[in-house]
Amino acid sequence: MSEKILVTGGAGYIGSHCVLELVEAGYTPVVIDNFHNAIRGGKALPESIRRVQEIVGTEILFQELDLLDEASLQELFKKHRFLAVMHFAGLKAVGESVQMPLQYYKVNLTGTIRLLEAMKAHEVKNIVFSSSATVYGDPAYLPLDENHPVGGCTNPYGKSKYFIEEIIRDVCKAEPDWNAVLLRYFNPIGAHKSGRIGEDPQGIPNNLMPYVAQVAVGRRECLNVFGNDYNTVDGTGVRDYIHVVDLAKGHIAALEKLKENCGCKIYNLGTGTGCSVLQMVKAMEKASGKEIKYKIVARREGDVASCYANPRLAEQELGWKAAFGLDQMCEDLWRWQSQNPTGFSKN
Repeated sequence: MSEKILVTGGAGYIGSHCVLELVEAGYTPVVIDNFHNAIRGGKALPESIRRVQEIVGTEILFQELDLLDEASLQELFKKHRFLAVMHFAGLKAVGESVQMPLQYYKVNLTGTIRLLEAMKAHEVKNIVFSSSATVYGDPAYLPLDENHPVGGCTNPYGKSKYFIEEIIRDVCKAEPDWNAVLLRYFNPIGAHKSGRIGEDPQGIPNNLMPYVAQVAVGRRECLNVFGNDYNTVDGTGVRDYIHVVDLAKGHIAALEKLKENCGCKIYNLGTGTGCSVLQMVKAMEKASGKEIKYKIVARREGDVASCYANPRLAEQELGWKAAFGLDQMCEDLWRWQSQNPTGFSKN
């Protein structure tokens, strides 16, 4: 029997790609999700997980569960023996977090505390946490390495990631037999090469590339580019975009690291290369063969000019390195978007 990994928020964009990689790597993922960011498929199975099953040809264990539901969480841990937990569940829209800070802190922080309590009660002491480069705030220097100061976050979403990192670090300090890998993602884009699973934002996309893809497929009229007067190659914001499959493989490498009783480790997952908004638009035009209309509008509050990773530590300690280039990211994103113009929903 292969080792079971609990995947919280496993029906979401990054979670579902990690579930697929877990199966490919010989693990048995057990997925929980409360459908906050996921579309229901048949038999109350999330559509993303139904499609992962189709790709891998094996059943995925799934339970609809909210981390704030303590009793159900304890039941789940009684039912399964987990080697480790991959924790993706949480609210994740930056703009919304500014409007609803209490909701973000309640769901993201309390949910994580409940999860850690259940892990402690059932002697599960390994966790991979889905953190974010937002914990670095406005970069003091570039590229960003793991020693860069953290906590200067400009919104409650980023702060919730930072606070959770601190909580997990404190647990590892207090209990030396715990192991944690905190993965600070840069900007995940793309989709599985099958075109069956990908990013399906509910409502208006918060992130650049799903928006660009929706303009290309005709779902949206025009892209707003927030500011063209930054000190960058063409005046537009520069970010480090990473293929979601590379990101998912980083989680498998993190699981292997946990088996070394590594204590608490932190790694950036990025490519180390920054691309501007207009460079991304051009790359997507090339991949899709479509013109992407855009207009320049005022800067958005809280946006930084440039943000990209120094991913060397992950390469040295995890043996992980991003393999996919920009063309591949955009081609895979376009395959997903063109085959699923309205995402996972049927309308």
